[in-house]
Amino acid sequence: MIKITFNAFSFLRKKLKEQNIPYVEAPMEFSDGYTPQDIIEKFGFKDGEVEAVFINRKVQSKDTILKDGDRIALLPPGTPGSYRLILGIKKVEQ
Repeated sequence: MIKITFNAFSFLRKKLKEQNIPYVEAPMEFSDGYTPQDIIEKFGFKDGEVEAVFINRKVQSKDTILKDGDRIALLPPGTPGSYRLILGIKKVEQ
């Protein structure tokens, strides 16, 4: 088992609140080998509802294997353009 700290933003919070799932600095436990994609599916989010996953404050792939002590945050689409670059959601095209 691994222990993580979970956060969600914007309309994702409303969906989690409806299911009585904590979404702000929430301690959670999952089995080894769990990924953010597994969490997204477990909480019932549809494709496209989660645009970015932050693991320990950095944008990571939804398929990243989580480790004990990780801090996870789910971000929905809709972040303004300049912030998308600053946060690392979108890479600068060259």
